Amino acid sequence: MIAITGGAGFLGYHVANYFADKGEHNVLLDIAPFAASDYHEAAAFVQVDVRDRAAMREALQGRDISCIIHAAAALPLWKRQDIFSVNVEGTRNVLSVAQELGIPRVVHISSTAVYGVPKIHPLYEDHELVGVGPYGESKVLAEGVCEEFRDQGLCVPVVRPKTFIGTGRLGVFQILYDWVESGCRIPVIGNGQNHYQLLEVEDLCEAIYLCATGPAEVVNDTFNVGAEQYGTVREDVGALCEYAGWVYGTADTDSFVAVDKLKQALGWQAKYSNAEALIRSYQWYLDHKAESDSAVGITHRVAWNQGILNVLKRILK
Repeated sequence: MIAITGGAGFLGYHVANYFADKGEHNVLLDIAPFAASDYHEAAAFVQVDVRDRAAMREALQGRDISCIIHAAAALPLWKRQDIFSVNVEGTRNVLSVAQELGIPRVVHISSTAVYGVPKIHPLYEDHELVGVGPYGESKVLAEGVCEEFRDQGLCVPVVRPKTFIGTGRLGVFQILYDWVESGCRIPVIGNGQNHYQLLEVEDLCEAIYLCATGPAEVVNDTFNVGAEQYGTVREDVGALCEYAGWVYGTADTDSFVAVDKLKQALGWQAKYSNAEALIRSYQWYLDHKAESDSAVGITHRVAWNQGILNVLKRILK
């Protein structure tokens, strides 16, 4: 059995169904409510906050859990104190409970935000960690907690994904998809010639699965994961606009990591390029637009309020 924190979120939802397709039973934990119909029937749902160690222990005790996928995280839009309490103390609680209950492995989902805004690319796993803002800082600290528990004998693979998208992804990408569908000109920051690597969530799920099931002596390490094929921002967003039947006229710095370590150690290989990932996610948005327009929030599974961007959108049409 696999336990997944953040199970109600965009990544948790995909990881749960990916593991279920592999024959694994899941227990999903999240502070947010679950839409049970989104998951395989065998999944168990527990509403619990990773910041509540006692509740976490109670939720996991007595279950035959071989691995925890720790995907719960407070996103950059959250309040600073919540970002640190969820991302740092929540991680410590998950690892501590796993250690106490004899759960042998915790796959920690980190982020390439730990690299800050470097000038050298591609980024390798041994690159200096410079968290920018509360989210980046919290992710660096959380990885430090993982190192503590590794030193104590727990197997803690750390996965650093690039920004991942796919079916069910809304958030900031819903704004892009809405503008593309509306035939609105897409404003470009800079000249659009920078390379900004993305990641299809299915490829991320495969990397997580390999870290959860591979030999402990191999996976007890840190791995970057991102698309292997990506062009410039102008090329990749242009491919999306071409798919949508619109020619457009987004970050302005390079941002891409090396994935050699994951490929060599675990045989991982990306199935989707940046452009293919954007197109798959956009098509899902079109197919589910009616049901997603009514919900607005600050998670990746609902639309974000565009605020002043709605004014800009009207001007650029």
